[in-house]
Parts: sequence; structure tokens; C-alpha cells
Amino acid sequence: MRDCVIDENGYRPNVGIILARNTGQVLWARRAGENSWQFPQGGIKLKESPEEALYRELREEIGLSQDNVELVSCTKGWLRYRLPKRMLRRNKPGFVGQKQKWFLLKMIGEDEAITFEYSTKPEFDHWRWVTFWYPLGQIISFKKDVYRRALKELAPALPS
Repeated sequence: MRDCVIDENGYRPNVGIILARNTGQVLWARRAGENSWQFPQGGIKLKESPEEALYRELREEIGLSQDNVELVSCTKGWLRYRLPKRMLRRNKPGFVGQKQKWFLLKMIGEDEAITFEYSTKPEFDHWRWVTFWYPLGQIISFKKDVYRRALKELAPALPS
């Protein structure tokens, strides 16, 4: 959480990335060393806009640059989730969860451009294309409502 701010309500600003291709499928990534999958996401640093964070996280997490994608849409407001108490860090008093701006991107590059090599400690170790609504049945319970709201709001803009 270095270089990131926590707001007055205990939420860390974050971006969520839904990368879609023309078939309507979305990129689903497996967390390194785990059997849990999610959309790429990451914290917004101090003095960084959500859009700047989006492109930084896109590069760090899945190796894509702005040239590989087209920005299609984003959620209008912040979507929040609280972390379960067992996952909260004791050294971050007042921190309760994340508030996210979600972005829908269209993949315009080749699949081969996706890589985990741009991070010294990769967040993910595998990825695949899945149907648009598939993640709702797979995501960890405390993120489910945010995923549902983000997918529902961004679905009308889904590339086809």
C-alpha cells in the first residue's frame, strides 16, 4: 500500500480492469502461486489519476501498453468492498477495504502481447479468456457485489 492514500472512511483508491476482445470474452487471471482468479486491479498512487493508474497497472500486471488496448468505458462512481477482518493488516489502522473505478478496455493487440514479465514480483501466473459473466460465479465472496455492479454497469459498452 506504499504511495497510496486511504480515504477518511478507510478505503484505498483502486482501479479494476476488465479487458475484453471482440468476441465479448474477458481476460481472467490467476493469482501467482494460488488457485484464485480475478480481474487485474491495483492501487492508485498519491497524485496519480485513475486513468494513469489504469495504464500503469495494465503494464505491471499483464504486460500491455496503451497501444494494445482501447478505452471503452468506466464506472461513473466508486464501487466499494470491505475486506474480511482476517485479511486486514494490523499495521494499517483505519483501513477497511478498497474503493474502485472500473475500466472496460478492448484488446486491439495480439494475445501474445500479454505477459507477466514487467513486474519484479508478478501478481499473476496464468490467464485465459472467459465469457463476460463467468467471473461472477468464481470470484471470492467479499468482491462479488462489486464485480456484479461493475459488470452490469459496463455490459452495454461491451465490444462485439
